[in-house]
Amino acid sequence: MSWQLGAFAILAVALAGGFAWYERVHPDARVVALVGTLAAFAALGRIAFAAFPNVKPTTDIVLVAGYALGGGPGFAVGALGGLASNFFFGQGPWTPWQMAGWGATGVIGAGLAIVTARRIGRWSLAIVCAVVGFAFTAFQDVGDWVTYSDHSLAQLGVYVGKGVGFDFVHAAGCLVFALAFGPALIRSLSRFTMRLNVTWQAAAPLLAVAVIVVPLGGGRANAASTPSGYLLAAQNADGGFGGAPGSGSSALYSGWAALGLAAAGENPQDVVRDGHSLIGYVEGAAGSSDPGDIERNILVAAAAGIPATHFGGRDLVAELRAAIRRNGSVNNQTNWTSFAVLALHAAGVAPSQATLGWLVRQQDGDGGFNFGTRGGLSDVDDTGGVLEALAGVGGSSAAHARARAVAYIRGQQDRDGGFPSMPGAGSNAQSTAFAVQGLLAAGVDPGVLHRRGAPSPVDYLRSLIAADGHVRYSRSADETPVWATGEALMALDGRALPIAAVARRTTPAQSTSALTAAAAHPASPRTKPAASRPRRPATRWSIRRPRGALLAPAPPEATAELDRLAADAGVLTAVGLAFVGTN
Repeated sequence: MSWQLGAFAILAVALAGGFAWYERVHPDARVVALVGTLAAFAALGRIAFAAFPNVKPTTDIVLVAGYALGGGPGFAVGALGGLASNFFFGQGPWTPWQMAGWGATGVIGAGLAIVTARRIGRWSLAIVCAVVGFAFTAFQDVGDWVTYSDHSLAQLGVYVGKGVGFDFVHAAGCLVFALAFGPALIRSLSRFTMRLNVTWQAAAPLLAVAVIVVPLGGGRANAASTPSGYLLAAQNADGGFGGAPGSGSSALYSGWAALGLAAAGENPQDVVRDGHSLIGYVEGAAGSSDPGDIERNILVAAAAGIPATHFGGRDLVAELRAAIRRNGSVNNQTNWTSFAVLALHAAGVAPSQATLGWLVRQQDGDGGFNFGTRGGLSDVDDTGGVLEALAGVGGSSAAHARARAVAYIRGQQDRDGGFPSMPGAGSNAQSTAFAVQGLLAAGVDPGVLHRRGAPSPVDYLRSLIAADGHVRYSRSADETPVWATGEALMALDGRALPIAAVARRTTPAQSTSALTAAAAHPASPRTKPAASRPRRPATRWSIRRPRGALLAPAPPEATAELDRLAADAGVLTAVGLAFVGTN
């Protein structure tokens, strides 16, 4: 066998192994789409700077992709980016070397994330990119030596020596590109993998103003140090909620705030600011035909004691039933289907056996469930949701599915007591709440879950409560505090979906001033400290991210940074292509 054939055989095995590794985790459609987009971005980055020899952002893009998404997806981005870009530059014996080199770059990025615990500064990242960039081009020099020389050590020295100047140029380019966009790309991709949550950093003065004015909206300041008090203080003048105090209202955040407050004993009809109720805002915003929005609104209507058949001028139950396919699913997605079951239960409608049977059949081999259909990468959030949907369902198949799902959730608990959104991603409040609610629905007390001596998930959630009462997304991040608090509040109050109608605290005719007067009394149900209510083990049902069934289309804030990044990429592409011949 010749050197060339031997090298290509090794490269073929390596590339096949890398793609097999990627496929082995059964990435769902969203991950596949993101990998394809990043591979195209990596190829475009190479093409756009074709006029500048060896100055390419491709290595940085691939390394960051591996850092944010993991080794398998990172390898796929690099290998596909190398292959796709050579349809412009020309395919040849160099293509497998480039695919393998950039594939390895993606794997190195994943290793960097593990070593740094996903905390790396701009300069540290840039230096790593420069070193990896140099190594990539040196690897290509070796490839040229294997392909075109007599394979002597002298010739190896010649090939490497002749290429070292270009290698340093590529490394310098990687350094500059990483300094320019590396941290921004990491943040964008990390947020995407966490369901496009937005990081909010509300200014202290803004929060202070919100707390000062809350007595005008119904005595909210009295309980502002509790999660429910924090939510009450965050209500906007139009009756709705934004992702953080002071941000514009949206149906998504308002719906989850309504469910969280209902779990704490607050009927959404009674949560009023400046004469506008929370339920009024949700009804007014209930115009979407997306199944997830419909399901969430049915759950909110049930918690408020309002018929979902006459909600915002629509029959939401009929619309949801029309969205269920003949096989029993909603769009062949486990998440939407489990929430459909919960919404139907909330509306007093029994789900069909076809729907329940379809859900049971989507269980993955490890006992968990994923967003789509059987065979994907299981996660805690969707597994918890299915456990809630299958609560009380008779039959041995449903019972067996619940037992396996509970075992899966138990096995995912981190050492801090919480649960991650995806295996290895680190604990967060929302995924922990999903896990807690799923366990409660299955009859398991989450308060006694201590895998390997870890604190209970309930204790983990309590540890995330900040001084002002909001629940942090995690120990290291504070994202969309209204959303995270609303979802975690259901778990902290031991409530799983669907939440039954909450008794009214006021009559519909009462004004905001009447609410303020009532809240001023220590015995007021609205301001009664959460600790004085009967406690159940924590539970949670929330949906975060654009994977969640009750998710409205991602709010503009969630994609703002990605949009800015895309705009910057467009400018770079235009500048680069200006130097490329069009003949």
